[in-house]
Formats: sequence, C-alpha cells, structure tokens
Amino acid sequence: MARLFIAVWPPEEVAAELTTLHRKDQRGVRFVQPENWHITLRFLGDAHPGDVIAALGDASLTSARAHLGPAVDVIAERALVVPVDGLDVLAEQVIDRTKGIGEPSRKRFIGHLTLARVKSHVPMPRLLGAMVSAEFDVDEVALVQSRRGPEGVQYETLLTWPLD
Repeated sequence: MARLFIAVWPPEEVAAELTTLHRKDQRGVRFVQPENWHITLRFLGDAHPGDVIAALGDASLTSARAHLGPAVDVIAERALVVPVDGLDVLAEQVIDRTKGIGEPSRKRFIGHLTLARVKSHVPMPRLLGAMVSAEFDVDEVALVQSRRGPEGVQYETLLTWPLD
C-alpha cells in the first residue's frame, strides 16, 4: 500500500507566475514548495497503485480548462490556497472511476492549489487576499505517491492518463 492521490500538475508558466506571490518566511507558516504545487482531484490515502491503475486504465476522461483565482483564500481554517474552477466534471469522473479504492471521497470537490499551511496561533500572512489570475488547459491527470522524508513530503508521479 502507498499513500496516493490523483492530481493535476500546473504547467511551468503557471507555477512561475505563482512564485511571484509574496512568500516571506514566517514562524508557524509552512509554504509548499513550487515543485509540489498540484490540484488534487481525489485523495485516496493508503491504497494499492495497481487498483487505481486498473480503475483508470481505459477511462475516457474529459479535457478541462483550469481557472485560478481571483485571490488567495483560506480553506480548512488554516490553509492558504488559490481557488481553482473548471475541474468539477473531471474530478467527478475520477471519483466515480475510483469509487471503493482507498479512503471515501469528500462529499464535494473543492478545487484549490495549496500555497501554505498556517498554525492556529499565527496571524495570516500578507499573502492572503493577493490577486491571482491564471488559466491552463489540463491535458492529463496523474497518480501521485506521497512519501514523508527527512526533508519533508516528496511526491512521485507513478502514472499519467491523457485527457480526451
């Protein structure tokens, strides 16, 4: 078993644009490294990669256009995120195809890209509310394995599926 999720990786030009946002080191704020930025379509938790590969093997997934913005927001009370629209149908298809694998899916897909996590006693960084406007065509989804290591979380793409 491995800790898995299915995600969309933003293209380099979108990641480059997001790196221009104010990211000042601050005690109690853990910024996500740009190489780890992604939009989770479905978090699976502990699951067998082979089960996911079989479930999505012949899937005909609909292409999508991701729209980021309009501003950095907060979800789950302490996560600074960029909202992402346009991936609801794609996420629904992934969730349907992987039903019964790993953890139960959330009741509702909330598209977002996490920039930072903030501890409860720490004031929100000035990044909150920063304007963001980017979009890109999604041409594939990725099965990603998450591993905790001495240098933090490492993500490895195990397999990708092209979109129609």
